[in-house]
Amino acid sequence: MTLSTFKTPVTIVSGFLGGGKTTLLGNLLNQTHDRTLALIVNEFGEVSIDGPLLETREDGVELHDVHGGLLAYGGEGDAFRRTLHALKDRRHTFDHVLIETSGLAVPTAVMVTLEEPEFSSDFALDATLVVVDTPLLLAGAFSAEAAEEAARSAARVFGAQLEYADVAVLNKIDSLTDADLLQAEADVRHRAPRVRFIELAYGARLDTQLTLGLNLHGRRSAAHQAPVSGAPGTLAQPLHDHSALDGHAHGDLDAHVHSLSTHQHFHEHDPGWQSFRLTSDDAQNVPELVRTVQNVARVFPVLRVKGFVQGEDGGRHAVQAVRSRVEVHPAPVNADAANELIFIGYHVSRKKVTEALQRALPQRWA
Repeated sequence: MTLSTFKTPVTIVSGFLGGGKTTLLGNLLNQTHDRTLALIVNEFGEVSIDGPLLETREDGVELHDVHGGLLAYGGEGDAFRRTLHALKDRRHTFDHVLIETSGLAVPTAVMVTLEEPEFSSDFALDATLVVVDTPLLLAGAFSAEAAEEAARSAARVFGAQLEYADVAVLNKIDSLTDADLLQAEADVRHRAPRVRFIELAYGARLDTQLTLGLNLHGRRSAAHQAPVSGAPGTLAQPLHDHSALDGHAHGDLDAHVHSLSTHQHFHEHDPGWQSFRLTSDDAQNVPELVRTVQNVARVFPVLRVKGFVQGEDGGRHAVQAVRSRVEVHPAPVNADAANELIFIGYHVSRKKVTEALQRALPQRWA
C-alpha cells in the first residue's frame, strides 16, 4: 500500500460519565510504546482534567484537548475539525488516532465527520468502543423506567452509545462473579444486539489486540446482520481475524443517515446536564473532603466529580467520583497545582453544592 492510499486508522472510545474511559486509555498508552499515537480528548466541562491523567508517556503520544462541549457538534465541531486537519497534514507520522468522547456524547457525529470527503481519504474508522461501568449497569443505574429524570436521561445517552458501538468493554469488574458478568453481557445484548464483541477489562486493562487494529469497518456489509458472539450464556470470545467479519459495519453509514441529527437531539432537547468548576486556595483534609463529596452526591443530582487537590500531608491527589463512589489516587506530576473540582450533574445547582461544601468543610470553596 502506497502512502497516497494509506488511511490512518481511528478508534473512538465512548462511554457514560465515570465509566473508566480515561483509566483504560492510560493503561493502553502504557502498553503501546511500539506505536506512535495521536489522542484527541473531549470533556464536558470548563477545564480539562483528563488530559494530565493521560500524559503517561514521555514520547510517542500527541495529546489534543477539545473540552467545554461535545466533539463534532456545534461550536466544538469547528475545533474538532481543526484538530483533524492538523493531524491530517502529518498523519503519516502516526500509527493510530484515538478519540475519547465526552461521557455525555454519542459517537455518531464523530463517525459522520470521518466519512466527510475532506477526511475520508485520509482517515479510516477502525472501531468504536463503549466502556461500561459494569457495577452501575447491574445496579440498574441506566434504567429507562427509572423514577428520576436524571436516570432516564442517562439511560438514553448510554443506550445510544451502546447502539453505535462495535465493542462493549465491561469495566470495573474485578470484584464481580462469573454470574454477574453473564448478567451484564445479557443486559448489553438486550440493549444493543448488534454489538460485535464484549470484552472484559480487569484492572481497566485490555490487550491491544482487542483494541487497536480491529479493522471492523474495513469491509462494507449490511448494518443489521446478526452480531458475532459466543454461545448463548457465554462471553463472546475474541477472534483474531476481525477483517473477515461482517455485520454492524458502518462503511457507508446507510443505516445511520440520521446519526448527526440524533446526536444533535440529545443536546438540544436535554439541556439539563450541567458542569461547573469549584476551586480552593487551602490545603485539604482529604478523608474529610471525600466524605463531603459522597454526601453531596447523595443529596444532589451530581453524577460525576473529578479534579486535583493539595492535601494537608503535602501530597497532590487526583479525586475521581462516580455518584457517591469516590476514589483518591496520587496526582500525576504534570497536574495543575490549584485545588479544583469539576462537578457534573443533571439540573444541579452550583450555589447549593457550594453552600454544602462550605457547611461541611473549614476550607473555602467557590
